[in-house]
Formats: sequence, C-alpha cells, structure tokens
Amino acid sequence: MSLSLVQSRVLVGLRTAAVTVEVHLANGLPQFTLVGLADTEVKESRERVRSALATCGLEFPHNKRITVNLAPADLPKDSGRFDLPIAMGILAASGQVNAAKLAGHEFAGELSLSGELRPVRGALAMSLALHAEGTTVKLVLPPGSAEEAALVPGALVYRARHLLDVVRQFLPESTADEGLVRIQAAPPSREPDYPDMADVKGQAAARRALEIAAAGGHSVLLVGPPGAGKSMLAQRFAGLLPPMDVQQALESAAVASLAGQFTLDKWWCRPTRAPHHSSSAVALVGGGSPPRPGEISLAHHGVLFLDELPEFPRPALEALREPLETGQVCIARATSRAEFPARFQFIAAMNPCPCGWLGAAQRACRCTPDQVARYQSKLSGPLLDRIDLHVEVPALAPQDLLQATPGEASTHLRARCNAARERALSRQGKANAALTGGDVEGHAHLQPAAAKFLHVAATRLGWTARSMHRVLKVARTISDLEGARDVGVEAVAEAVQYRRGIASA
Repeated sequence: MSLSLVQSRVLVGLRTAAVTVEVHLANGLPQFTLVGLADTEVKESRERVRSALATCGLEFPHNKRITVNLAPADLPKDSGRFDLPIAMGILAASGQVNAAKLAGHEFAGELSLSGELRPVRGALAMSLALHAEGTTVKLVLPPGSAEEAALVPGALVYRARHLLDVVRQFLPESTADEGLVRIQAAPPSREPDYPDMADVKGQAAARRALEIAAAGGHSVLLVGPPGAGKSMLAQRFAGLLPPMDVQQALESAAVASLAGQFTLDKWWCRPTRAPHHSSSAVALVGGGSPPRPGEISLAHHGVLFLDELPEFPRPALEALREPLETGQVCIARATSRAEFPARFQFIAAMNPCPCGWLGAAQRACRCTPDQVARYQSKLSGPLLDRIDLHVEVPALAPQDLLQATPGEASTHLRARCNAARERALSRQGKANAALTGGDVEGHAHLQPAAAKFLHVAATRLGWTARSMHRVLKVARTISDLEGARDVGVEAVAEAVQYRRGIASA
C-alpha cells in the first residue's frame, strides 16, 4: 500500500484540533516533501525520522518520492510532536506495519536519532479534548507525556519509550499490546502543601483582608514599607483557598502542560505565579507565534502575585484589565486565534512611595510630594478600580515582632473561607466576586440603613458604578463569613474601609 493515514493533534490555545498525517509513496526521483503549513520544527522531522528508522533497523524508502501532508492544510503546525505519526505513516505506506491496525489510535511524540521517544507539550490538553468530544481513542505517547494525559478520567493512554515499542504493536502478526504499557493515573498521595499563615506575626488587618478575599474570590492590593510582610502574606494566600475539584485541577495542569511546566507531583495544587517586575505584556498575558499562555493563564484557578506593582511596565499592567473582568485571554493573530483561561485571584504589593517609608513610624520618608504623586500615578485609575481590597500593611516594631504570638493557622482560616464560599454557592451558584451588576443587587439583601450608608460613602468619595458594585460584593462576602443572610451597616462600613485608596504625602 502506497498511501497511509495516521491521526494526531495540534495545539490551538488550550484546545486541540485533529490532524491527519497522510503519507504517500510514489515512483520517481527520491524526495521527501512535507506540506500542510508546517513550521520549521515540523520540517526538521524529516531528518529525525530518516535517522531514527535507519538506526532501528527499519527500512526507509530511499528510492521513493515521499509526500507527507498534514491536513487540514490551513492550520499552522509546530513542534516535534509529529515525528512519531510521520514515522508510523511511512512504515504503514511501505508495508512494514499493518495500516489497518492504526485506526482508533492517535500518536504524538518527538523522535531522537536513536529512536527514543521524547515528551511533547500539551499531552494533557489532547486527552482533555478527546474526553470533551466523547471519542474513544487510544493515545500513544512518550514517557512523561503519557503520565499527564492519563490524569483525565477514562482516558486510554499507552506509553512507549522507543519507536520499536510502537512498531511491535502494529506488526502484521502482532495480536496483543506488545511494547505498549497502559497508563492509569493514581489519585494524589497527599494533601496539597502550602506555606502556613501561622508563620505571619501581627498584621491582623492584612490577614483579615486576605480571609475576605479568599472567601469571596476578590483581588487585593497590599501597600506598606519594605519588610512589612507583604510578600510573606501573598505567598501563603493559596493555602486559604478551597481545594480544587478534578476539572479545575485538570484545566490548571493543562495550561502548565502547554507551557512545558507540568509537574506530576503537584498538579492538584493551586499555582502561585510571581513574575519579576521586568516582565513584558506578552510574558504576562501570553503571545508569540504560535501563541502560548502567559503568567496570568499559568495562574488559572490559582494566585497571581505581582510584587513591586508600580515597577511593572505600564502596558503590562494595563493588559490585566480585561482578564480581571472576564477571566480569559483571547490572542488574535493574522493566521490564528487562541483563547486561554485566566480566572485567577490577583494579589499585588507595592511601597507607598519610591523610598518606601511614607507613613512609617521607624524611618522618615525622603520623597517629595511630586515624587510620591508620580510614583503612585504609575497605577492607572481603571486598574485600581478593578482591585477590590486596598490594604495598608504597616511595619511592626522590633519588640512587637519578637513578642507577638504565632498567627492563626491556615487550616482554621480555610475552614471559615470554605463555609462562606458554600453559602455564596448555594445562594447564587458562583463566588461573590463573579457576580454581575444585576446579580449583586439581587443577592446582596442590603438592609435599608446599610444602603443609605453606602450611598453617602459613594457620593463623598466619588466612586464609579464599578466601585460601588465591588464594595457591595465585599460586604456580601463579609456577611457570608459572619453567617448573616442580610448585609448590614457593619459589613458595608468594613468594606468601605478597603476602598479608601493609597495614602499620599
């Protein structure tokens, strides 16, 4: 048979699209042609496949005109994932393996020159796509990739370490899964291990704000002098969030797989991403050709922590506006369009001024009012308007730090946050931070005195409609933490305290 068809997949954002690898052998001048909008990495597979077949003692049809088409032709293809399907297509077209047995299988894997199989990006996304389609297909993947793809419930994943392991399965006389090993995912062996909030001494106001943020899914801005504990608080925030369900864990792990950062021992842990302040807008949001996920997508169902917030490039910060509202990123290019999830909890930290000591009791600030204003103006009003809680984190005096007792453990805080989230989910089906304008008014159950107080505060402080709704969401979360059905004046008053803005000179 001179024509063979092998199935594989290409990554399109977090989705995958089916690709048919068509291999045709014909008489004529010897030539190896690869078509189908293939990137340079894919075109280089010609040499890898040729060497791998020769090294393994398999016959490469040197005297044939080989044409490999990656269909559909208008879909860009990248990476070395097509090495294995191309090699199997050549073997099937030349009659070395049974082409009929290839039906019902999908292949992905990069070949070394010796025939060893190397892992590829996005194996978990491939398995998730098949699960969503309800398609029963056997996935043949290299070590590493097979283990992550097998995490999807019900997936038929087979691991092959070498090209010859795959070939043995599809020989004409083969009747069993020779050379292939069925991989089945084992449940996590232990609970997620996060840093404990008990390590933080003092900072009762900041701890309270983080508890509210974890209970309602709100974003937080921590403002304080150097060494006050802002980073320490943010790094422990993930321990206050409820455990992820299987679907959330798989979505988060699939994004990490796309970026080549998947780790099998921590795939069920909520990620905490803390990019450096020199990161560009593309690094934060995602991009490139083909598009890849950025830091905000890698923080999906986890925490995005931006330390030294004013030091980030202005375009990078402004690019966060839409993801904070919508929970997803759409990267459009001339030839493709990729969508990545970005539903994260945003924690930011900053100093109140360039020197960092504005308002501190221990040291005097050296900055002029103009310098403070310029520093704080690096954060635009629209961005600050999207951050629910603005919290001051003062520096502790040495005697207070040494004599302070350990803070409340994350286990106790998480229990209260989970109870508040359950109240919100049973009432409205989503976290309070995800409520739209109409939902807020319908589920807030605002008492008349609290409504009057909120109206007066919004008028005096000149809030936008978004600010009012965000204060109301925070007040709703505070009431959920207290187990109250209605939002009273006390809850609104506490929520208003978190919208006072940044202290200036």
